[in-house]
Amino acid sequence: MESKNREDQEENRQDKAAVRRHGFKMLFLRNLAGVLAIVWMCVIFALSAQGKEESGAVSESFTYRVVSSTNFFFHLDMDNARVKEVATAIEGFVRKVAHMVEYGILSVLLYIWLGQWPMHFLRRWGTAFGAATIYAATDEIHQLFVPGRAGRFSDVCIDGMGAILGIVVLVLVVKMVTAIRVLRKKREERIV
Repeated sequence: MESKNREDQEENRQDKAAVRRHGFKMLFLRNLAGVLAIVWMCVIFALSAQGKEESGAVSESFTYRVVSSTNFFFHLDMDNARVKEVATAIEGFVRKVAHMVEYGILSVLLYIWLGQWPMHFLRRWGTAFGAATIYAATDEIHQLFVPGRAGRFSDVCIDGMGAILGIVVLVLVVKMVTAIRVLRKKREERIV
């Protein structure tokens, strides 16, 4: 009887230690996400500080590489002139998608960072979205002072949509991973 109590106490102690380690690990990862969010804001600021010519050259180069790679991988047999034509045609779209991706990443990092405080899902989601969108607005104001650039309300809206989509994609991925883990656990329990 006494050895059974000792075993139970040891198992309980090990369970508590595992929970503590998991808690510290999650706290570390969430704080890391907060630091990465700040670093990402600096990256966005640096990209927004580029003048019109420099920003345009980066976009043109990136878009050309995307179209060229697509041409290569899907064997579209476009000559170089056609690749440049397609790249020029879709450059504006690619720029807007880049805005969405930038702010999607920012909102996901903020959402993860906010996970260390107890709050309802919608509040956490709204706070991450709001912070990313406010940063987008300040970024557009910043662009008013960069030669050749313009701050646009439409870009703030696009950035906000990216922030929403980023969190939606994160939540869907987490739900899928959770469902897969539950299915695996059920399969393992049936086998044992």
